[in-house]
Amino acid sequence: MTKLHFTAVPQAQDSLSELRTRYNDCGPEDAEIIVALGGDGFMLQTLHAFTAKGKPIYGMNRGTVGFLMNEYHQHDLLERLAVAERAVIHPLKMTAHTASKGVEARAFNEVSLLREARQAAKIRILVDGRPRISELICDGVLVSTPVGSTAYNLSAHGPILPIDSDLLALTPISAFRPRRWRGALLPHRAKVRFEILESGKRPVSAVADDFEVRDVTAVDVAEDRSIAMTLLYDAGHNLDERILAEQFSD
Repeated sequence: MTKLHFTAVPQAQDSLSELRTRYNDCGPEDAEIIVALGGDGFMLQTLHAFTAKGKPIYGMNRGTVGFLMNEYHQHDLLERLAVAERAVIHPLKMTAHTASKGVEARAFNEVSLLREARQAAKIRILVDGRPRISELICDGVLVSTPVGSTAYNLSAHGPILPIDSDLLALTPISAFRPRRWRGALLPHRAKVRFEILESGKRPVSAVADDFEVRDVTAVDVAEDRSIAMTLLYDAGHNLDERILAEQFSD
């Protein structure tokens, strides 16, 4: 029998108890698969929590948004896991610089830069050391992975990326100048640097998934291929199909 460990959001504790009664919980150290009960936000938390262990994660939706999750059923979990399809994802590495220090964090969805005050941010963008936009006046800008392209990136009118596309989406948030710039598609190996202009007058924060660094002066973003996490999906309902279907939804 496949060894499982279950974890859940507070509102899914009843479901957690039912699954632990039906299937033995071997604990996080001995488990072969982590089963996460919640929504997309909890899936991100679970990915971060188990990055060091690198164990496959199978999510079941017991939250609000469940794009990254499977449907919740109790009775056939082992059968579903036996034929589950795999999606291997890599996070972004963010190095956020402030006046006093540099802070590293990982993001499986996106790294976003956001203005902190009433005035628009002014940001210079370099890709692989080459200046591409000398001054972006905006509410913010983000770099998204394929798995995160249907999240904040999509809300900011960025492109949806196939999960195996080896691309990153660079997307402005409410850009004022250049007015017609809608973002760019970058190869996954690209190194992006954001330099904050007038940082004292126009403060900017940097957020890697749910980890925030305030008052940054520069932010470096690159994909971290040294980390690979596996998400498991029911046969015929894999992440590729979900991302494709999202492009034809209302």
